[in-house]
Amino acid sequence: MRTRILFVLLFTASLISAQTSTGIVTGKVVDKITQQPLPGVNILLVGTTLGAATDLEGNFSISNIPIGTYQIRASFVGFNTVTKTDITVNTARPSNVNFEITESTIELDGVVVTSDFFEADPTEVNSIKSFSYEEIRRAPGGFEDVVRALSVLPGVAQASAGRNDLVVRGGAPSENLFLVDGLVVPNINHFGTQGATGGPLSFINLDFVESTSFSTGGFSALYGDKLSSVLTIDLREARKDRIGGKALLSATQFGLNLEGPVSKNSNFIFSARRSYLDFIFNAAGFGFVPQYYDFLGKFNYDIDTKNKLSFLFVAALDKVKFNNDDDENIRDNAQILGSNQNQYVTGLTYRRLFNNGFYRVSLSRNFVDYDSSQRDTLLNPIFLNQSTEGENEIKADVVYKTSAASEINVGLSAKLINFNSNILFPQNFVTTFGETLPITSLDVDENFTKFAAFAQYSASLFNRFRLNLGLRADYFDAIEDPLTISPRFSAGYMIDDLTSLSFSTGIYHQSPSYIWLAALESNKNLKPVKVNQFVLGIERKLQDDLRLKLEGFYKDYSDYPTSTFRPYLVLANTGAGFGGAAENFSSFGLEPLVSEGKGNARGIELSLQKKLSDIPYYGLFSLTYSESEFTGLDGIERPGTYDQRWILNLTGGYVFNEKWEVSLKFRFATGSPYTPFNNDGTQSLSNYLSERFVETHALDLRVDRRWDFNGWSLITYLDIQNIYNRQNQTDIRWDFNENAPDTGSELGLLPSIGVNIEF
Repeated sequence: MRTRILFVLLFTASLISAQTSTGIVTGKVVDKITQQPLPGVNILLVGTTLGAATDLEGNFSISNIPIGTYQIRASFVGFNTVTKTDITVNTARPSNVNFEITESTIELDGVVVTSDFFEADPTEVNSIKSFSYEEIRRAPGGFEDVVRALSVLPGVAQASAGRNDLVVRGGAPSENLFLVDGLVVPNINHFGTQGATGGPLSFINLDFVESTSFSTGGFSALYGDKLSSVLTIDLREARKDRIGGKALLSATQFGLNLEGPVSKNSNFIFSARRSYLDFIFNAAGFGFVPQYYDFLGKFNYDIDTKNKLSFLFVAALDKVKFNNDDDENIRDNAQILGSNQNQYVTGLTYRRLFNNGFYRVSLSRNFVDYDSSQRDTLLNPIFLNQSTEGENEIKADVVYKTSAASEINVGLSAKLINFNSNILFPQNFVTTFGETLPITSLDVDENFTKFAAFAQYSASLFNRFRLNLGLRADYFDAIEDPLTISPRFSAGYMIDDLTSLSFSTGIYHQSPSYIWLAALESNKNLKPVKVNQFVLGIERKLQDDLRLKLEGFYKDYSDYPTSTFRPYLVLANTGAGFGGAAENFSSFGLEPLVSEGKGNARGIELSLQKKLSDIPYYGLFSLTYSESEFTGLDGIERPGTYDQRWILNLTGGYVFNEKWEVSLKFRFATGSPYTPFNNDGTQSLSNYLSERFVETHALDLRVDRRWDFNGWSLITYLDIQNIYNRQNQTDIRWDFNENAPDTGSELGLLPSIGVNIEF
């Protein structure tokens, strides 16, 4: 059906006479620290004579631009020059490009510092990457998914190519923090695992993403209650000229976007999407049929030039249907923990600019409703779980620029949390290791509170030295030791105009997941997990658009929950997948737990990134070697479940012209540890995590074709994942039908097409 639609659209497009068309680029330039608009900034389309200067409110507009892909440069006396790449100009809507630039404090003995294709964050000196909308959209095998595109970064492992369970520098999938427009989202994936942060696919609509920033460690005191990574997603504002939209058909879903002005000072964006895999799965007779919807809405209102109000609402509705119409489907479905989920995040944010800074206040709520079940071959329940997690938060932060070279950021937050859980094991569950889990049922309804405060001081010293000092305090009243203090420090030194050194260290804490605290009253004696982190890096700019980085990291884990009932089990080794019977329900923590687990992760990362410029190709190469080990109550140090020693990624593409683009991605990784099965379907503690899967690798290829007409545009693509049909193995289960272990393979060759019509 999708192929027919694509061919009809292509045929129709080919009949329309192309004519010389032009587009518009609009945008705004502000001081990155204070968010104050900057007038008089020079804006230039690189490689052309087209340009503009910003007005008193920092706005600019460039018209009569031939359709195509450009780089745009912002330069201003006393500020660092910034160049943005991958700016696509078409006739469907104005391309909006916003710049946040920083005052220049570097004086390098007469050396002229050229434009920077790699934007820097004043509060983060290492382990951070930024991606634009276009860089994520065109990623091969990425499903136009914000999270999936991050898997090519150094230090990032994937538990499975079919899921977004990010494993960052040896940390568990539960250790990742997500923020959308500054609001915390516990998990931005459909069909997420309770207590973790993964899932098959993100529900954030990429079409409305302006930029992303991803920190893989050593992040500042601005972020807390997570150990390994921070992903911030900034949504763009709507077009200001008229109502427009986009109809889309992608590899997994179809949907509609709308955006435009409401009044002179306000605008909105809205999207609704639905998966269509349930139609295909039902028609093919599959036993397990997933279905989802997601929605995104944002409203912006500029009260005046200094005051702004914005409202955000994002929701996902996930349903699972079991077609138990024959013995084979019943057997297959008995291996699956299915989860119906409804979740949303909504918030209201007010921002006010003042001289040399701004303050921001937000009220938000996130809510997740889990309805999970797993049944045996007689359709009797093995596990039933109905849980809700709701967080109501108020937070405020202030940024003040004390001088051209320094700033202070302070903030407070308070959360009121409601956790409700009704879990039933109809009979005591026996694990594959022979233990009978002691929890048979659970019915709790509790309210908690969390408080946080942070202060961060950043300064440039002696022209070449960047210093960040931070302190964070977190309080969680559900546990016995509720208060944690987390000092952070980072520094960067410019050896010359092309080379810099960076170092960061700090203490990081993460509160136990709510579900871990629910099983037993004694579990409330758990402590926050603690990590001491150290990151050392060197960076060399080989060209304006080419950067080489080398980083080493060390993470020292302590106070990780470990089971007294299964003394080998550390919850750092859980969180990927759906967490059902095949995984012995390990990620739920439904057993006596103590904070006696410990571990470490260490590694070295090499990356080389080429941005799209007047040389029309781009790419990212990353190579990581790392090791992670964890120790439970039995005192035996073992490799972590997600310990992939070698990870190599190569992704890149070539832009032929304004119509054609081709890109590819190759990934190689050492196999992860696993526990083999005995001949009777049990597993032995002596073999726990003793073997490894064979190495995984795959090649993805993508071809994009653009058509542009008067007032609307068409983008089509062909995306072929795992083009040489490699049968990668990342999971092992016992097949009760064959009475033998089943090393399940990931999807092999998977072609997909996409169609986007923008108007």
